[in-house]
Amino acid sequence: MRVLAINDISCAGKCSLTVALPVLSACGATVDILPTALLSTHTGGFTGYTFLPLDDEMEKICAHWETLPLKYDVICSGYLGSRSQIEFVKSVKQRFLKPDGIFVVDPVLGDNFKFYKGFDEAFAAQMRTLCGLADYILPNDTESFLLTGEKDPEKALSALAKICPHPIITGADTAEGYFLYYYDGENKKIPLRKVEGSFHGAGDVFASAFAGCIGGGMPLKDALTLCIEFCYRSILRTQTEVPDKKYGMNYEKELFILTDAFKSL
Repeated sequence: MRVLAINDISCAGKCSLTVALPVLSACGATVDILPTALLSTHTGGFTGYTFLPLDDEMEKICAHWETLPLKYDVICSGYLGSRSQIEFVKSVKQRFLKPDGIFVVDPVLGDNFKFYKGFDEAFAAQMRTLCGLADYILPNDTESFLLTGEKDPEKALSALAKICPHPIITGADTAEGYFLYYYDGENKKIPLRKVEGSFHGAGDVFASAFAGCIGGGMPLKDALTLCIEFCYRSILRTQTEVPDKKYGMNYEKELFILTDAFKSL
């Protein structure tokens, strides 16, 4: 399995591509990367960080790849810094994904029901068109709202299912509890064990594990169940081992959950 991970590189603070490489590798994948931006740290909790968009370099990289040539079983996209980068990722899918390949989109837009800095309704509308080309999308509850206008996760999931065949809302608080919602011919949900606190990079850990599991041939529910367990155990470890949570999750000692699962596949 060859996977292309499209995301930013944050040089400190475990997230995006520095997470995708080890997690996807634990799933048995050969991983190539297409960086969208270079940052000294991620933007969640740090100040004074540097930010360099890599739009020009992305095209040069892809032009070189077409001479090799490279084709991918899975392409997964994460943070995209502009509407032009969204359009470019559409071309990357067309140029490099195998005909029977899987396209996974983590539509990074916001949190706490607000856009991240620099994003707006026009950006969300453009991201919605990228989601329409995906086999699986992985919004959080905020992103599902920003894509659909629906705060209720069941209604949001139904709306997302009209855009993408397999939307997954990675976690939502409801009156009945905390759940992951997914669509597989009908709306379904899996209960989650909630851990209080904010754990930066958890979304990237989950998205990378999911791309590896679904690309590796796991049935959807099995892939989700495994990724939930991997993330939960990583969060518990982070809760006790990491004093400053903005530096990311201590997932490394839980990677065996993924490697063990793939020994039998």
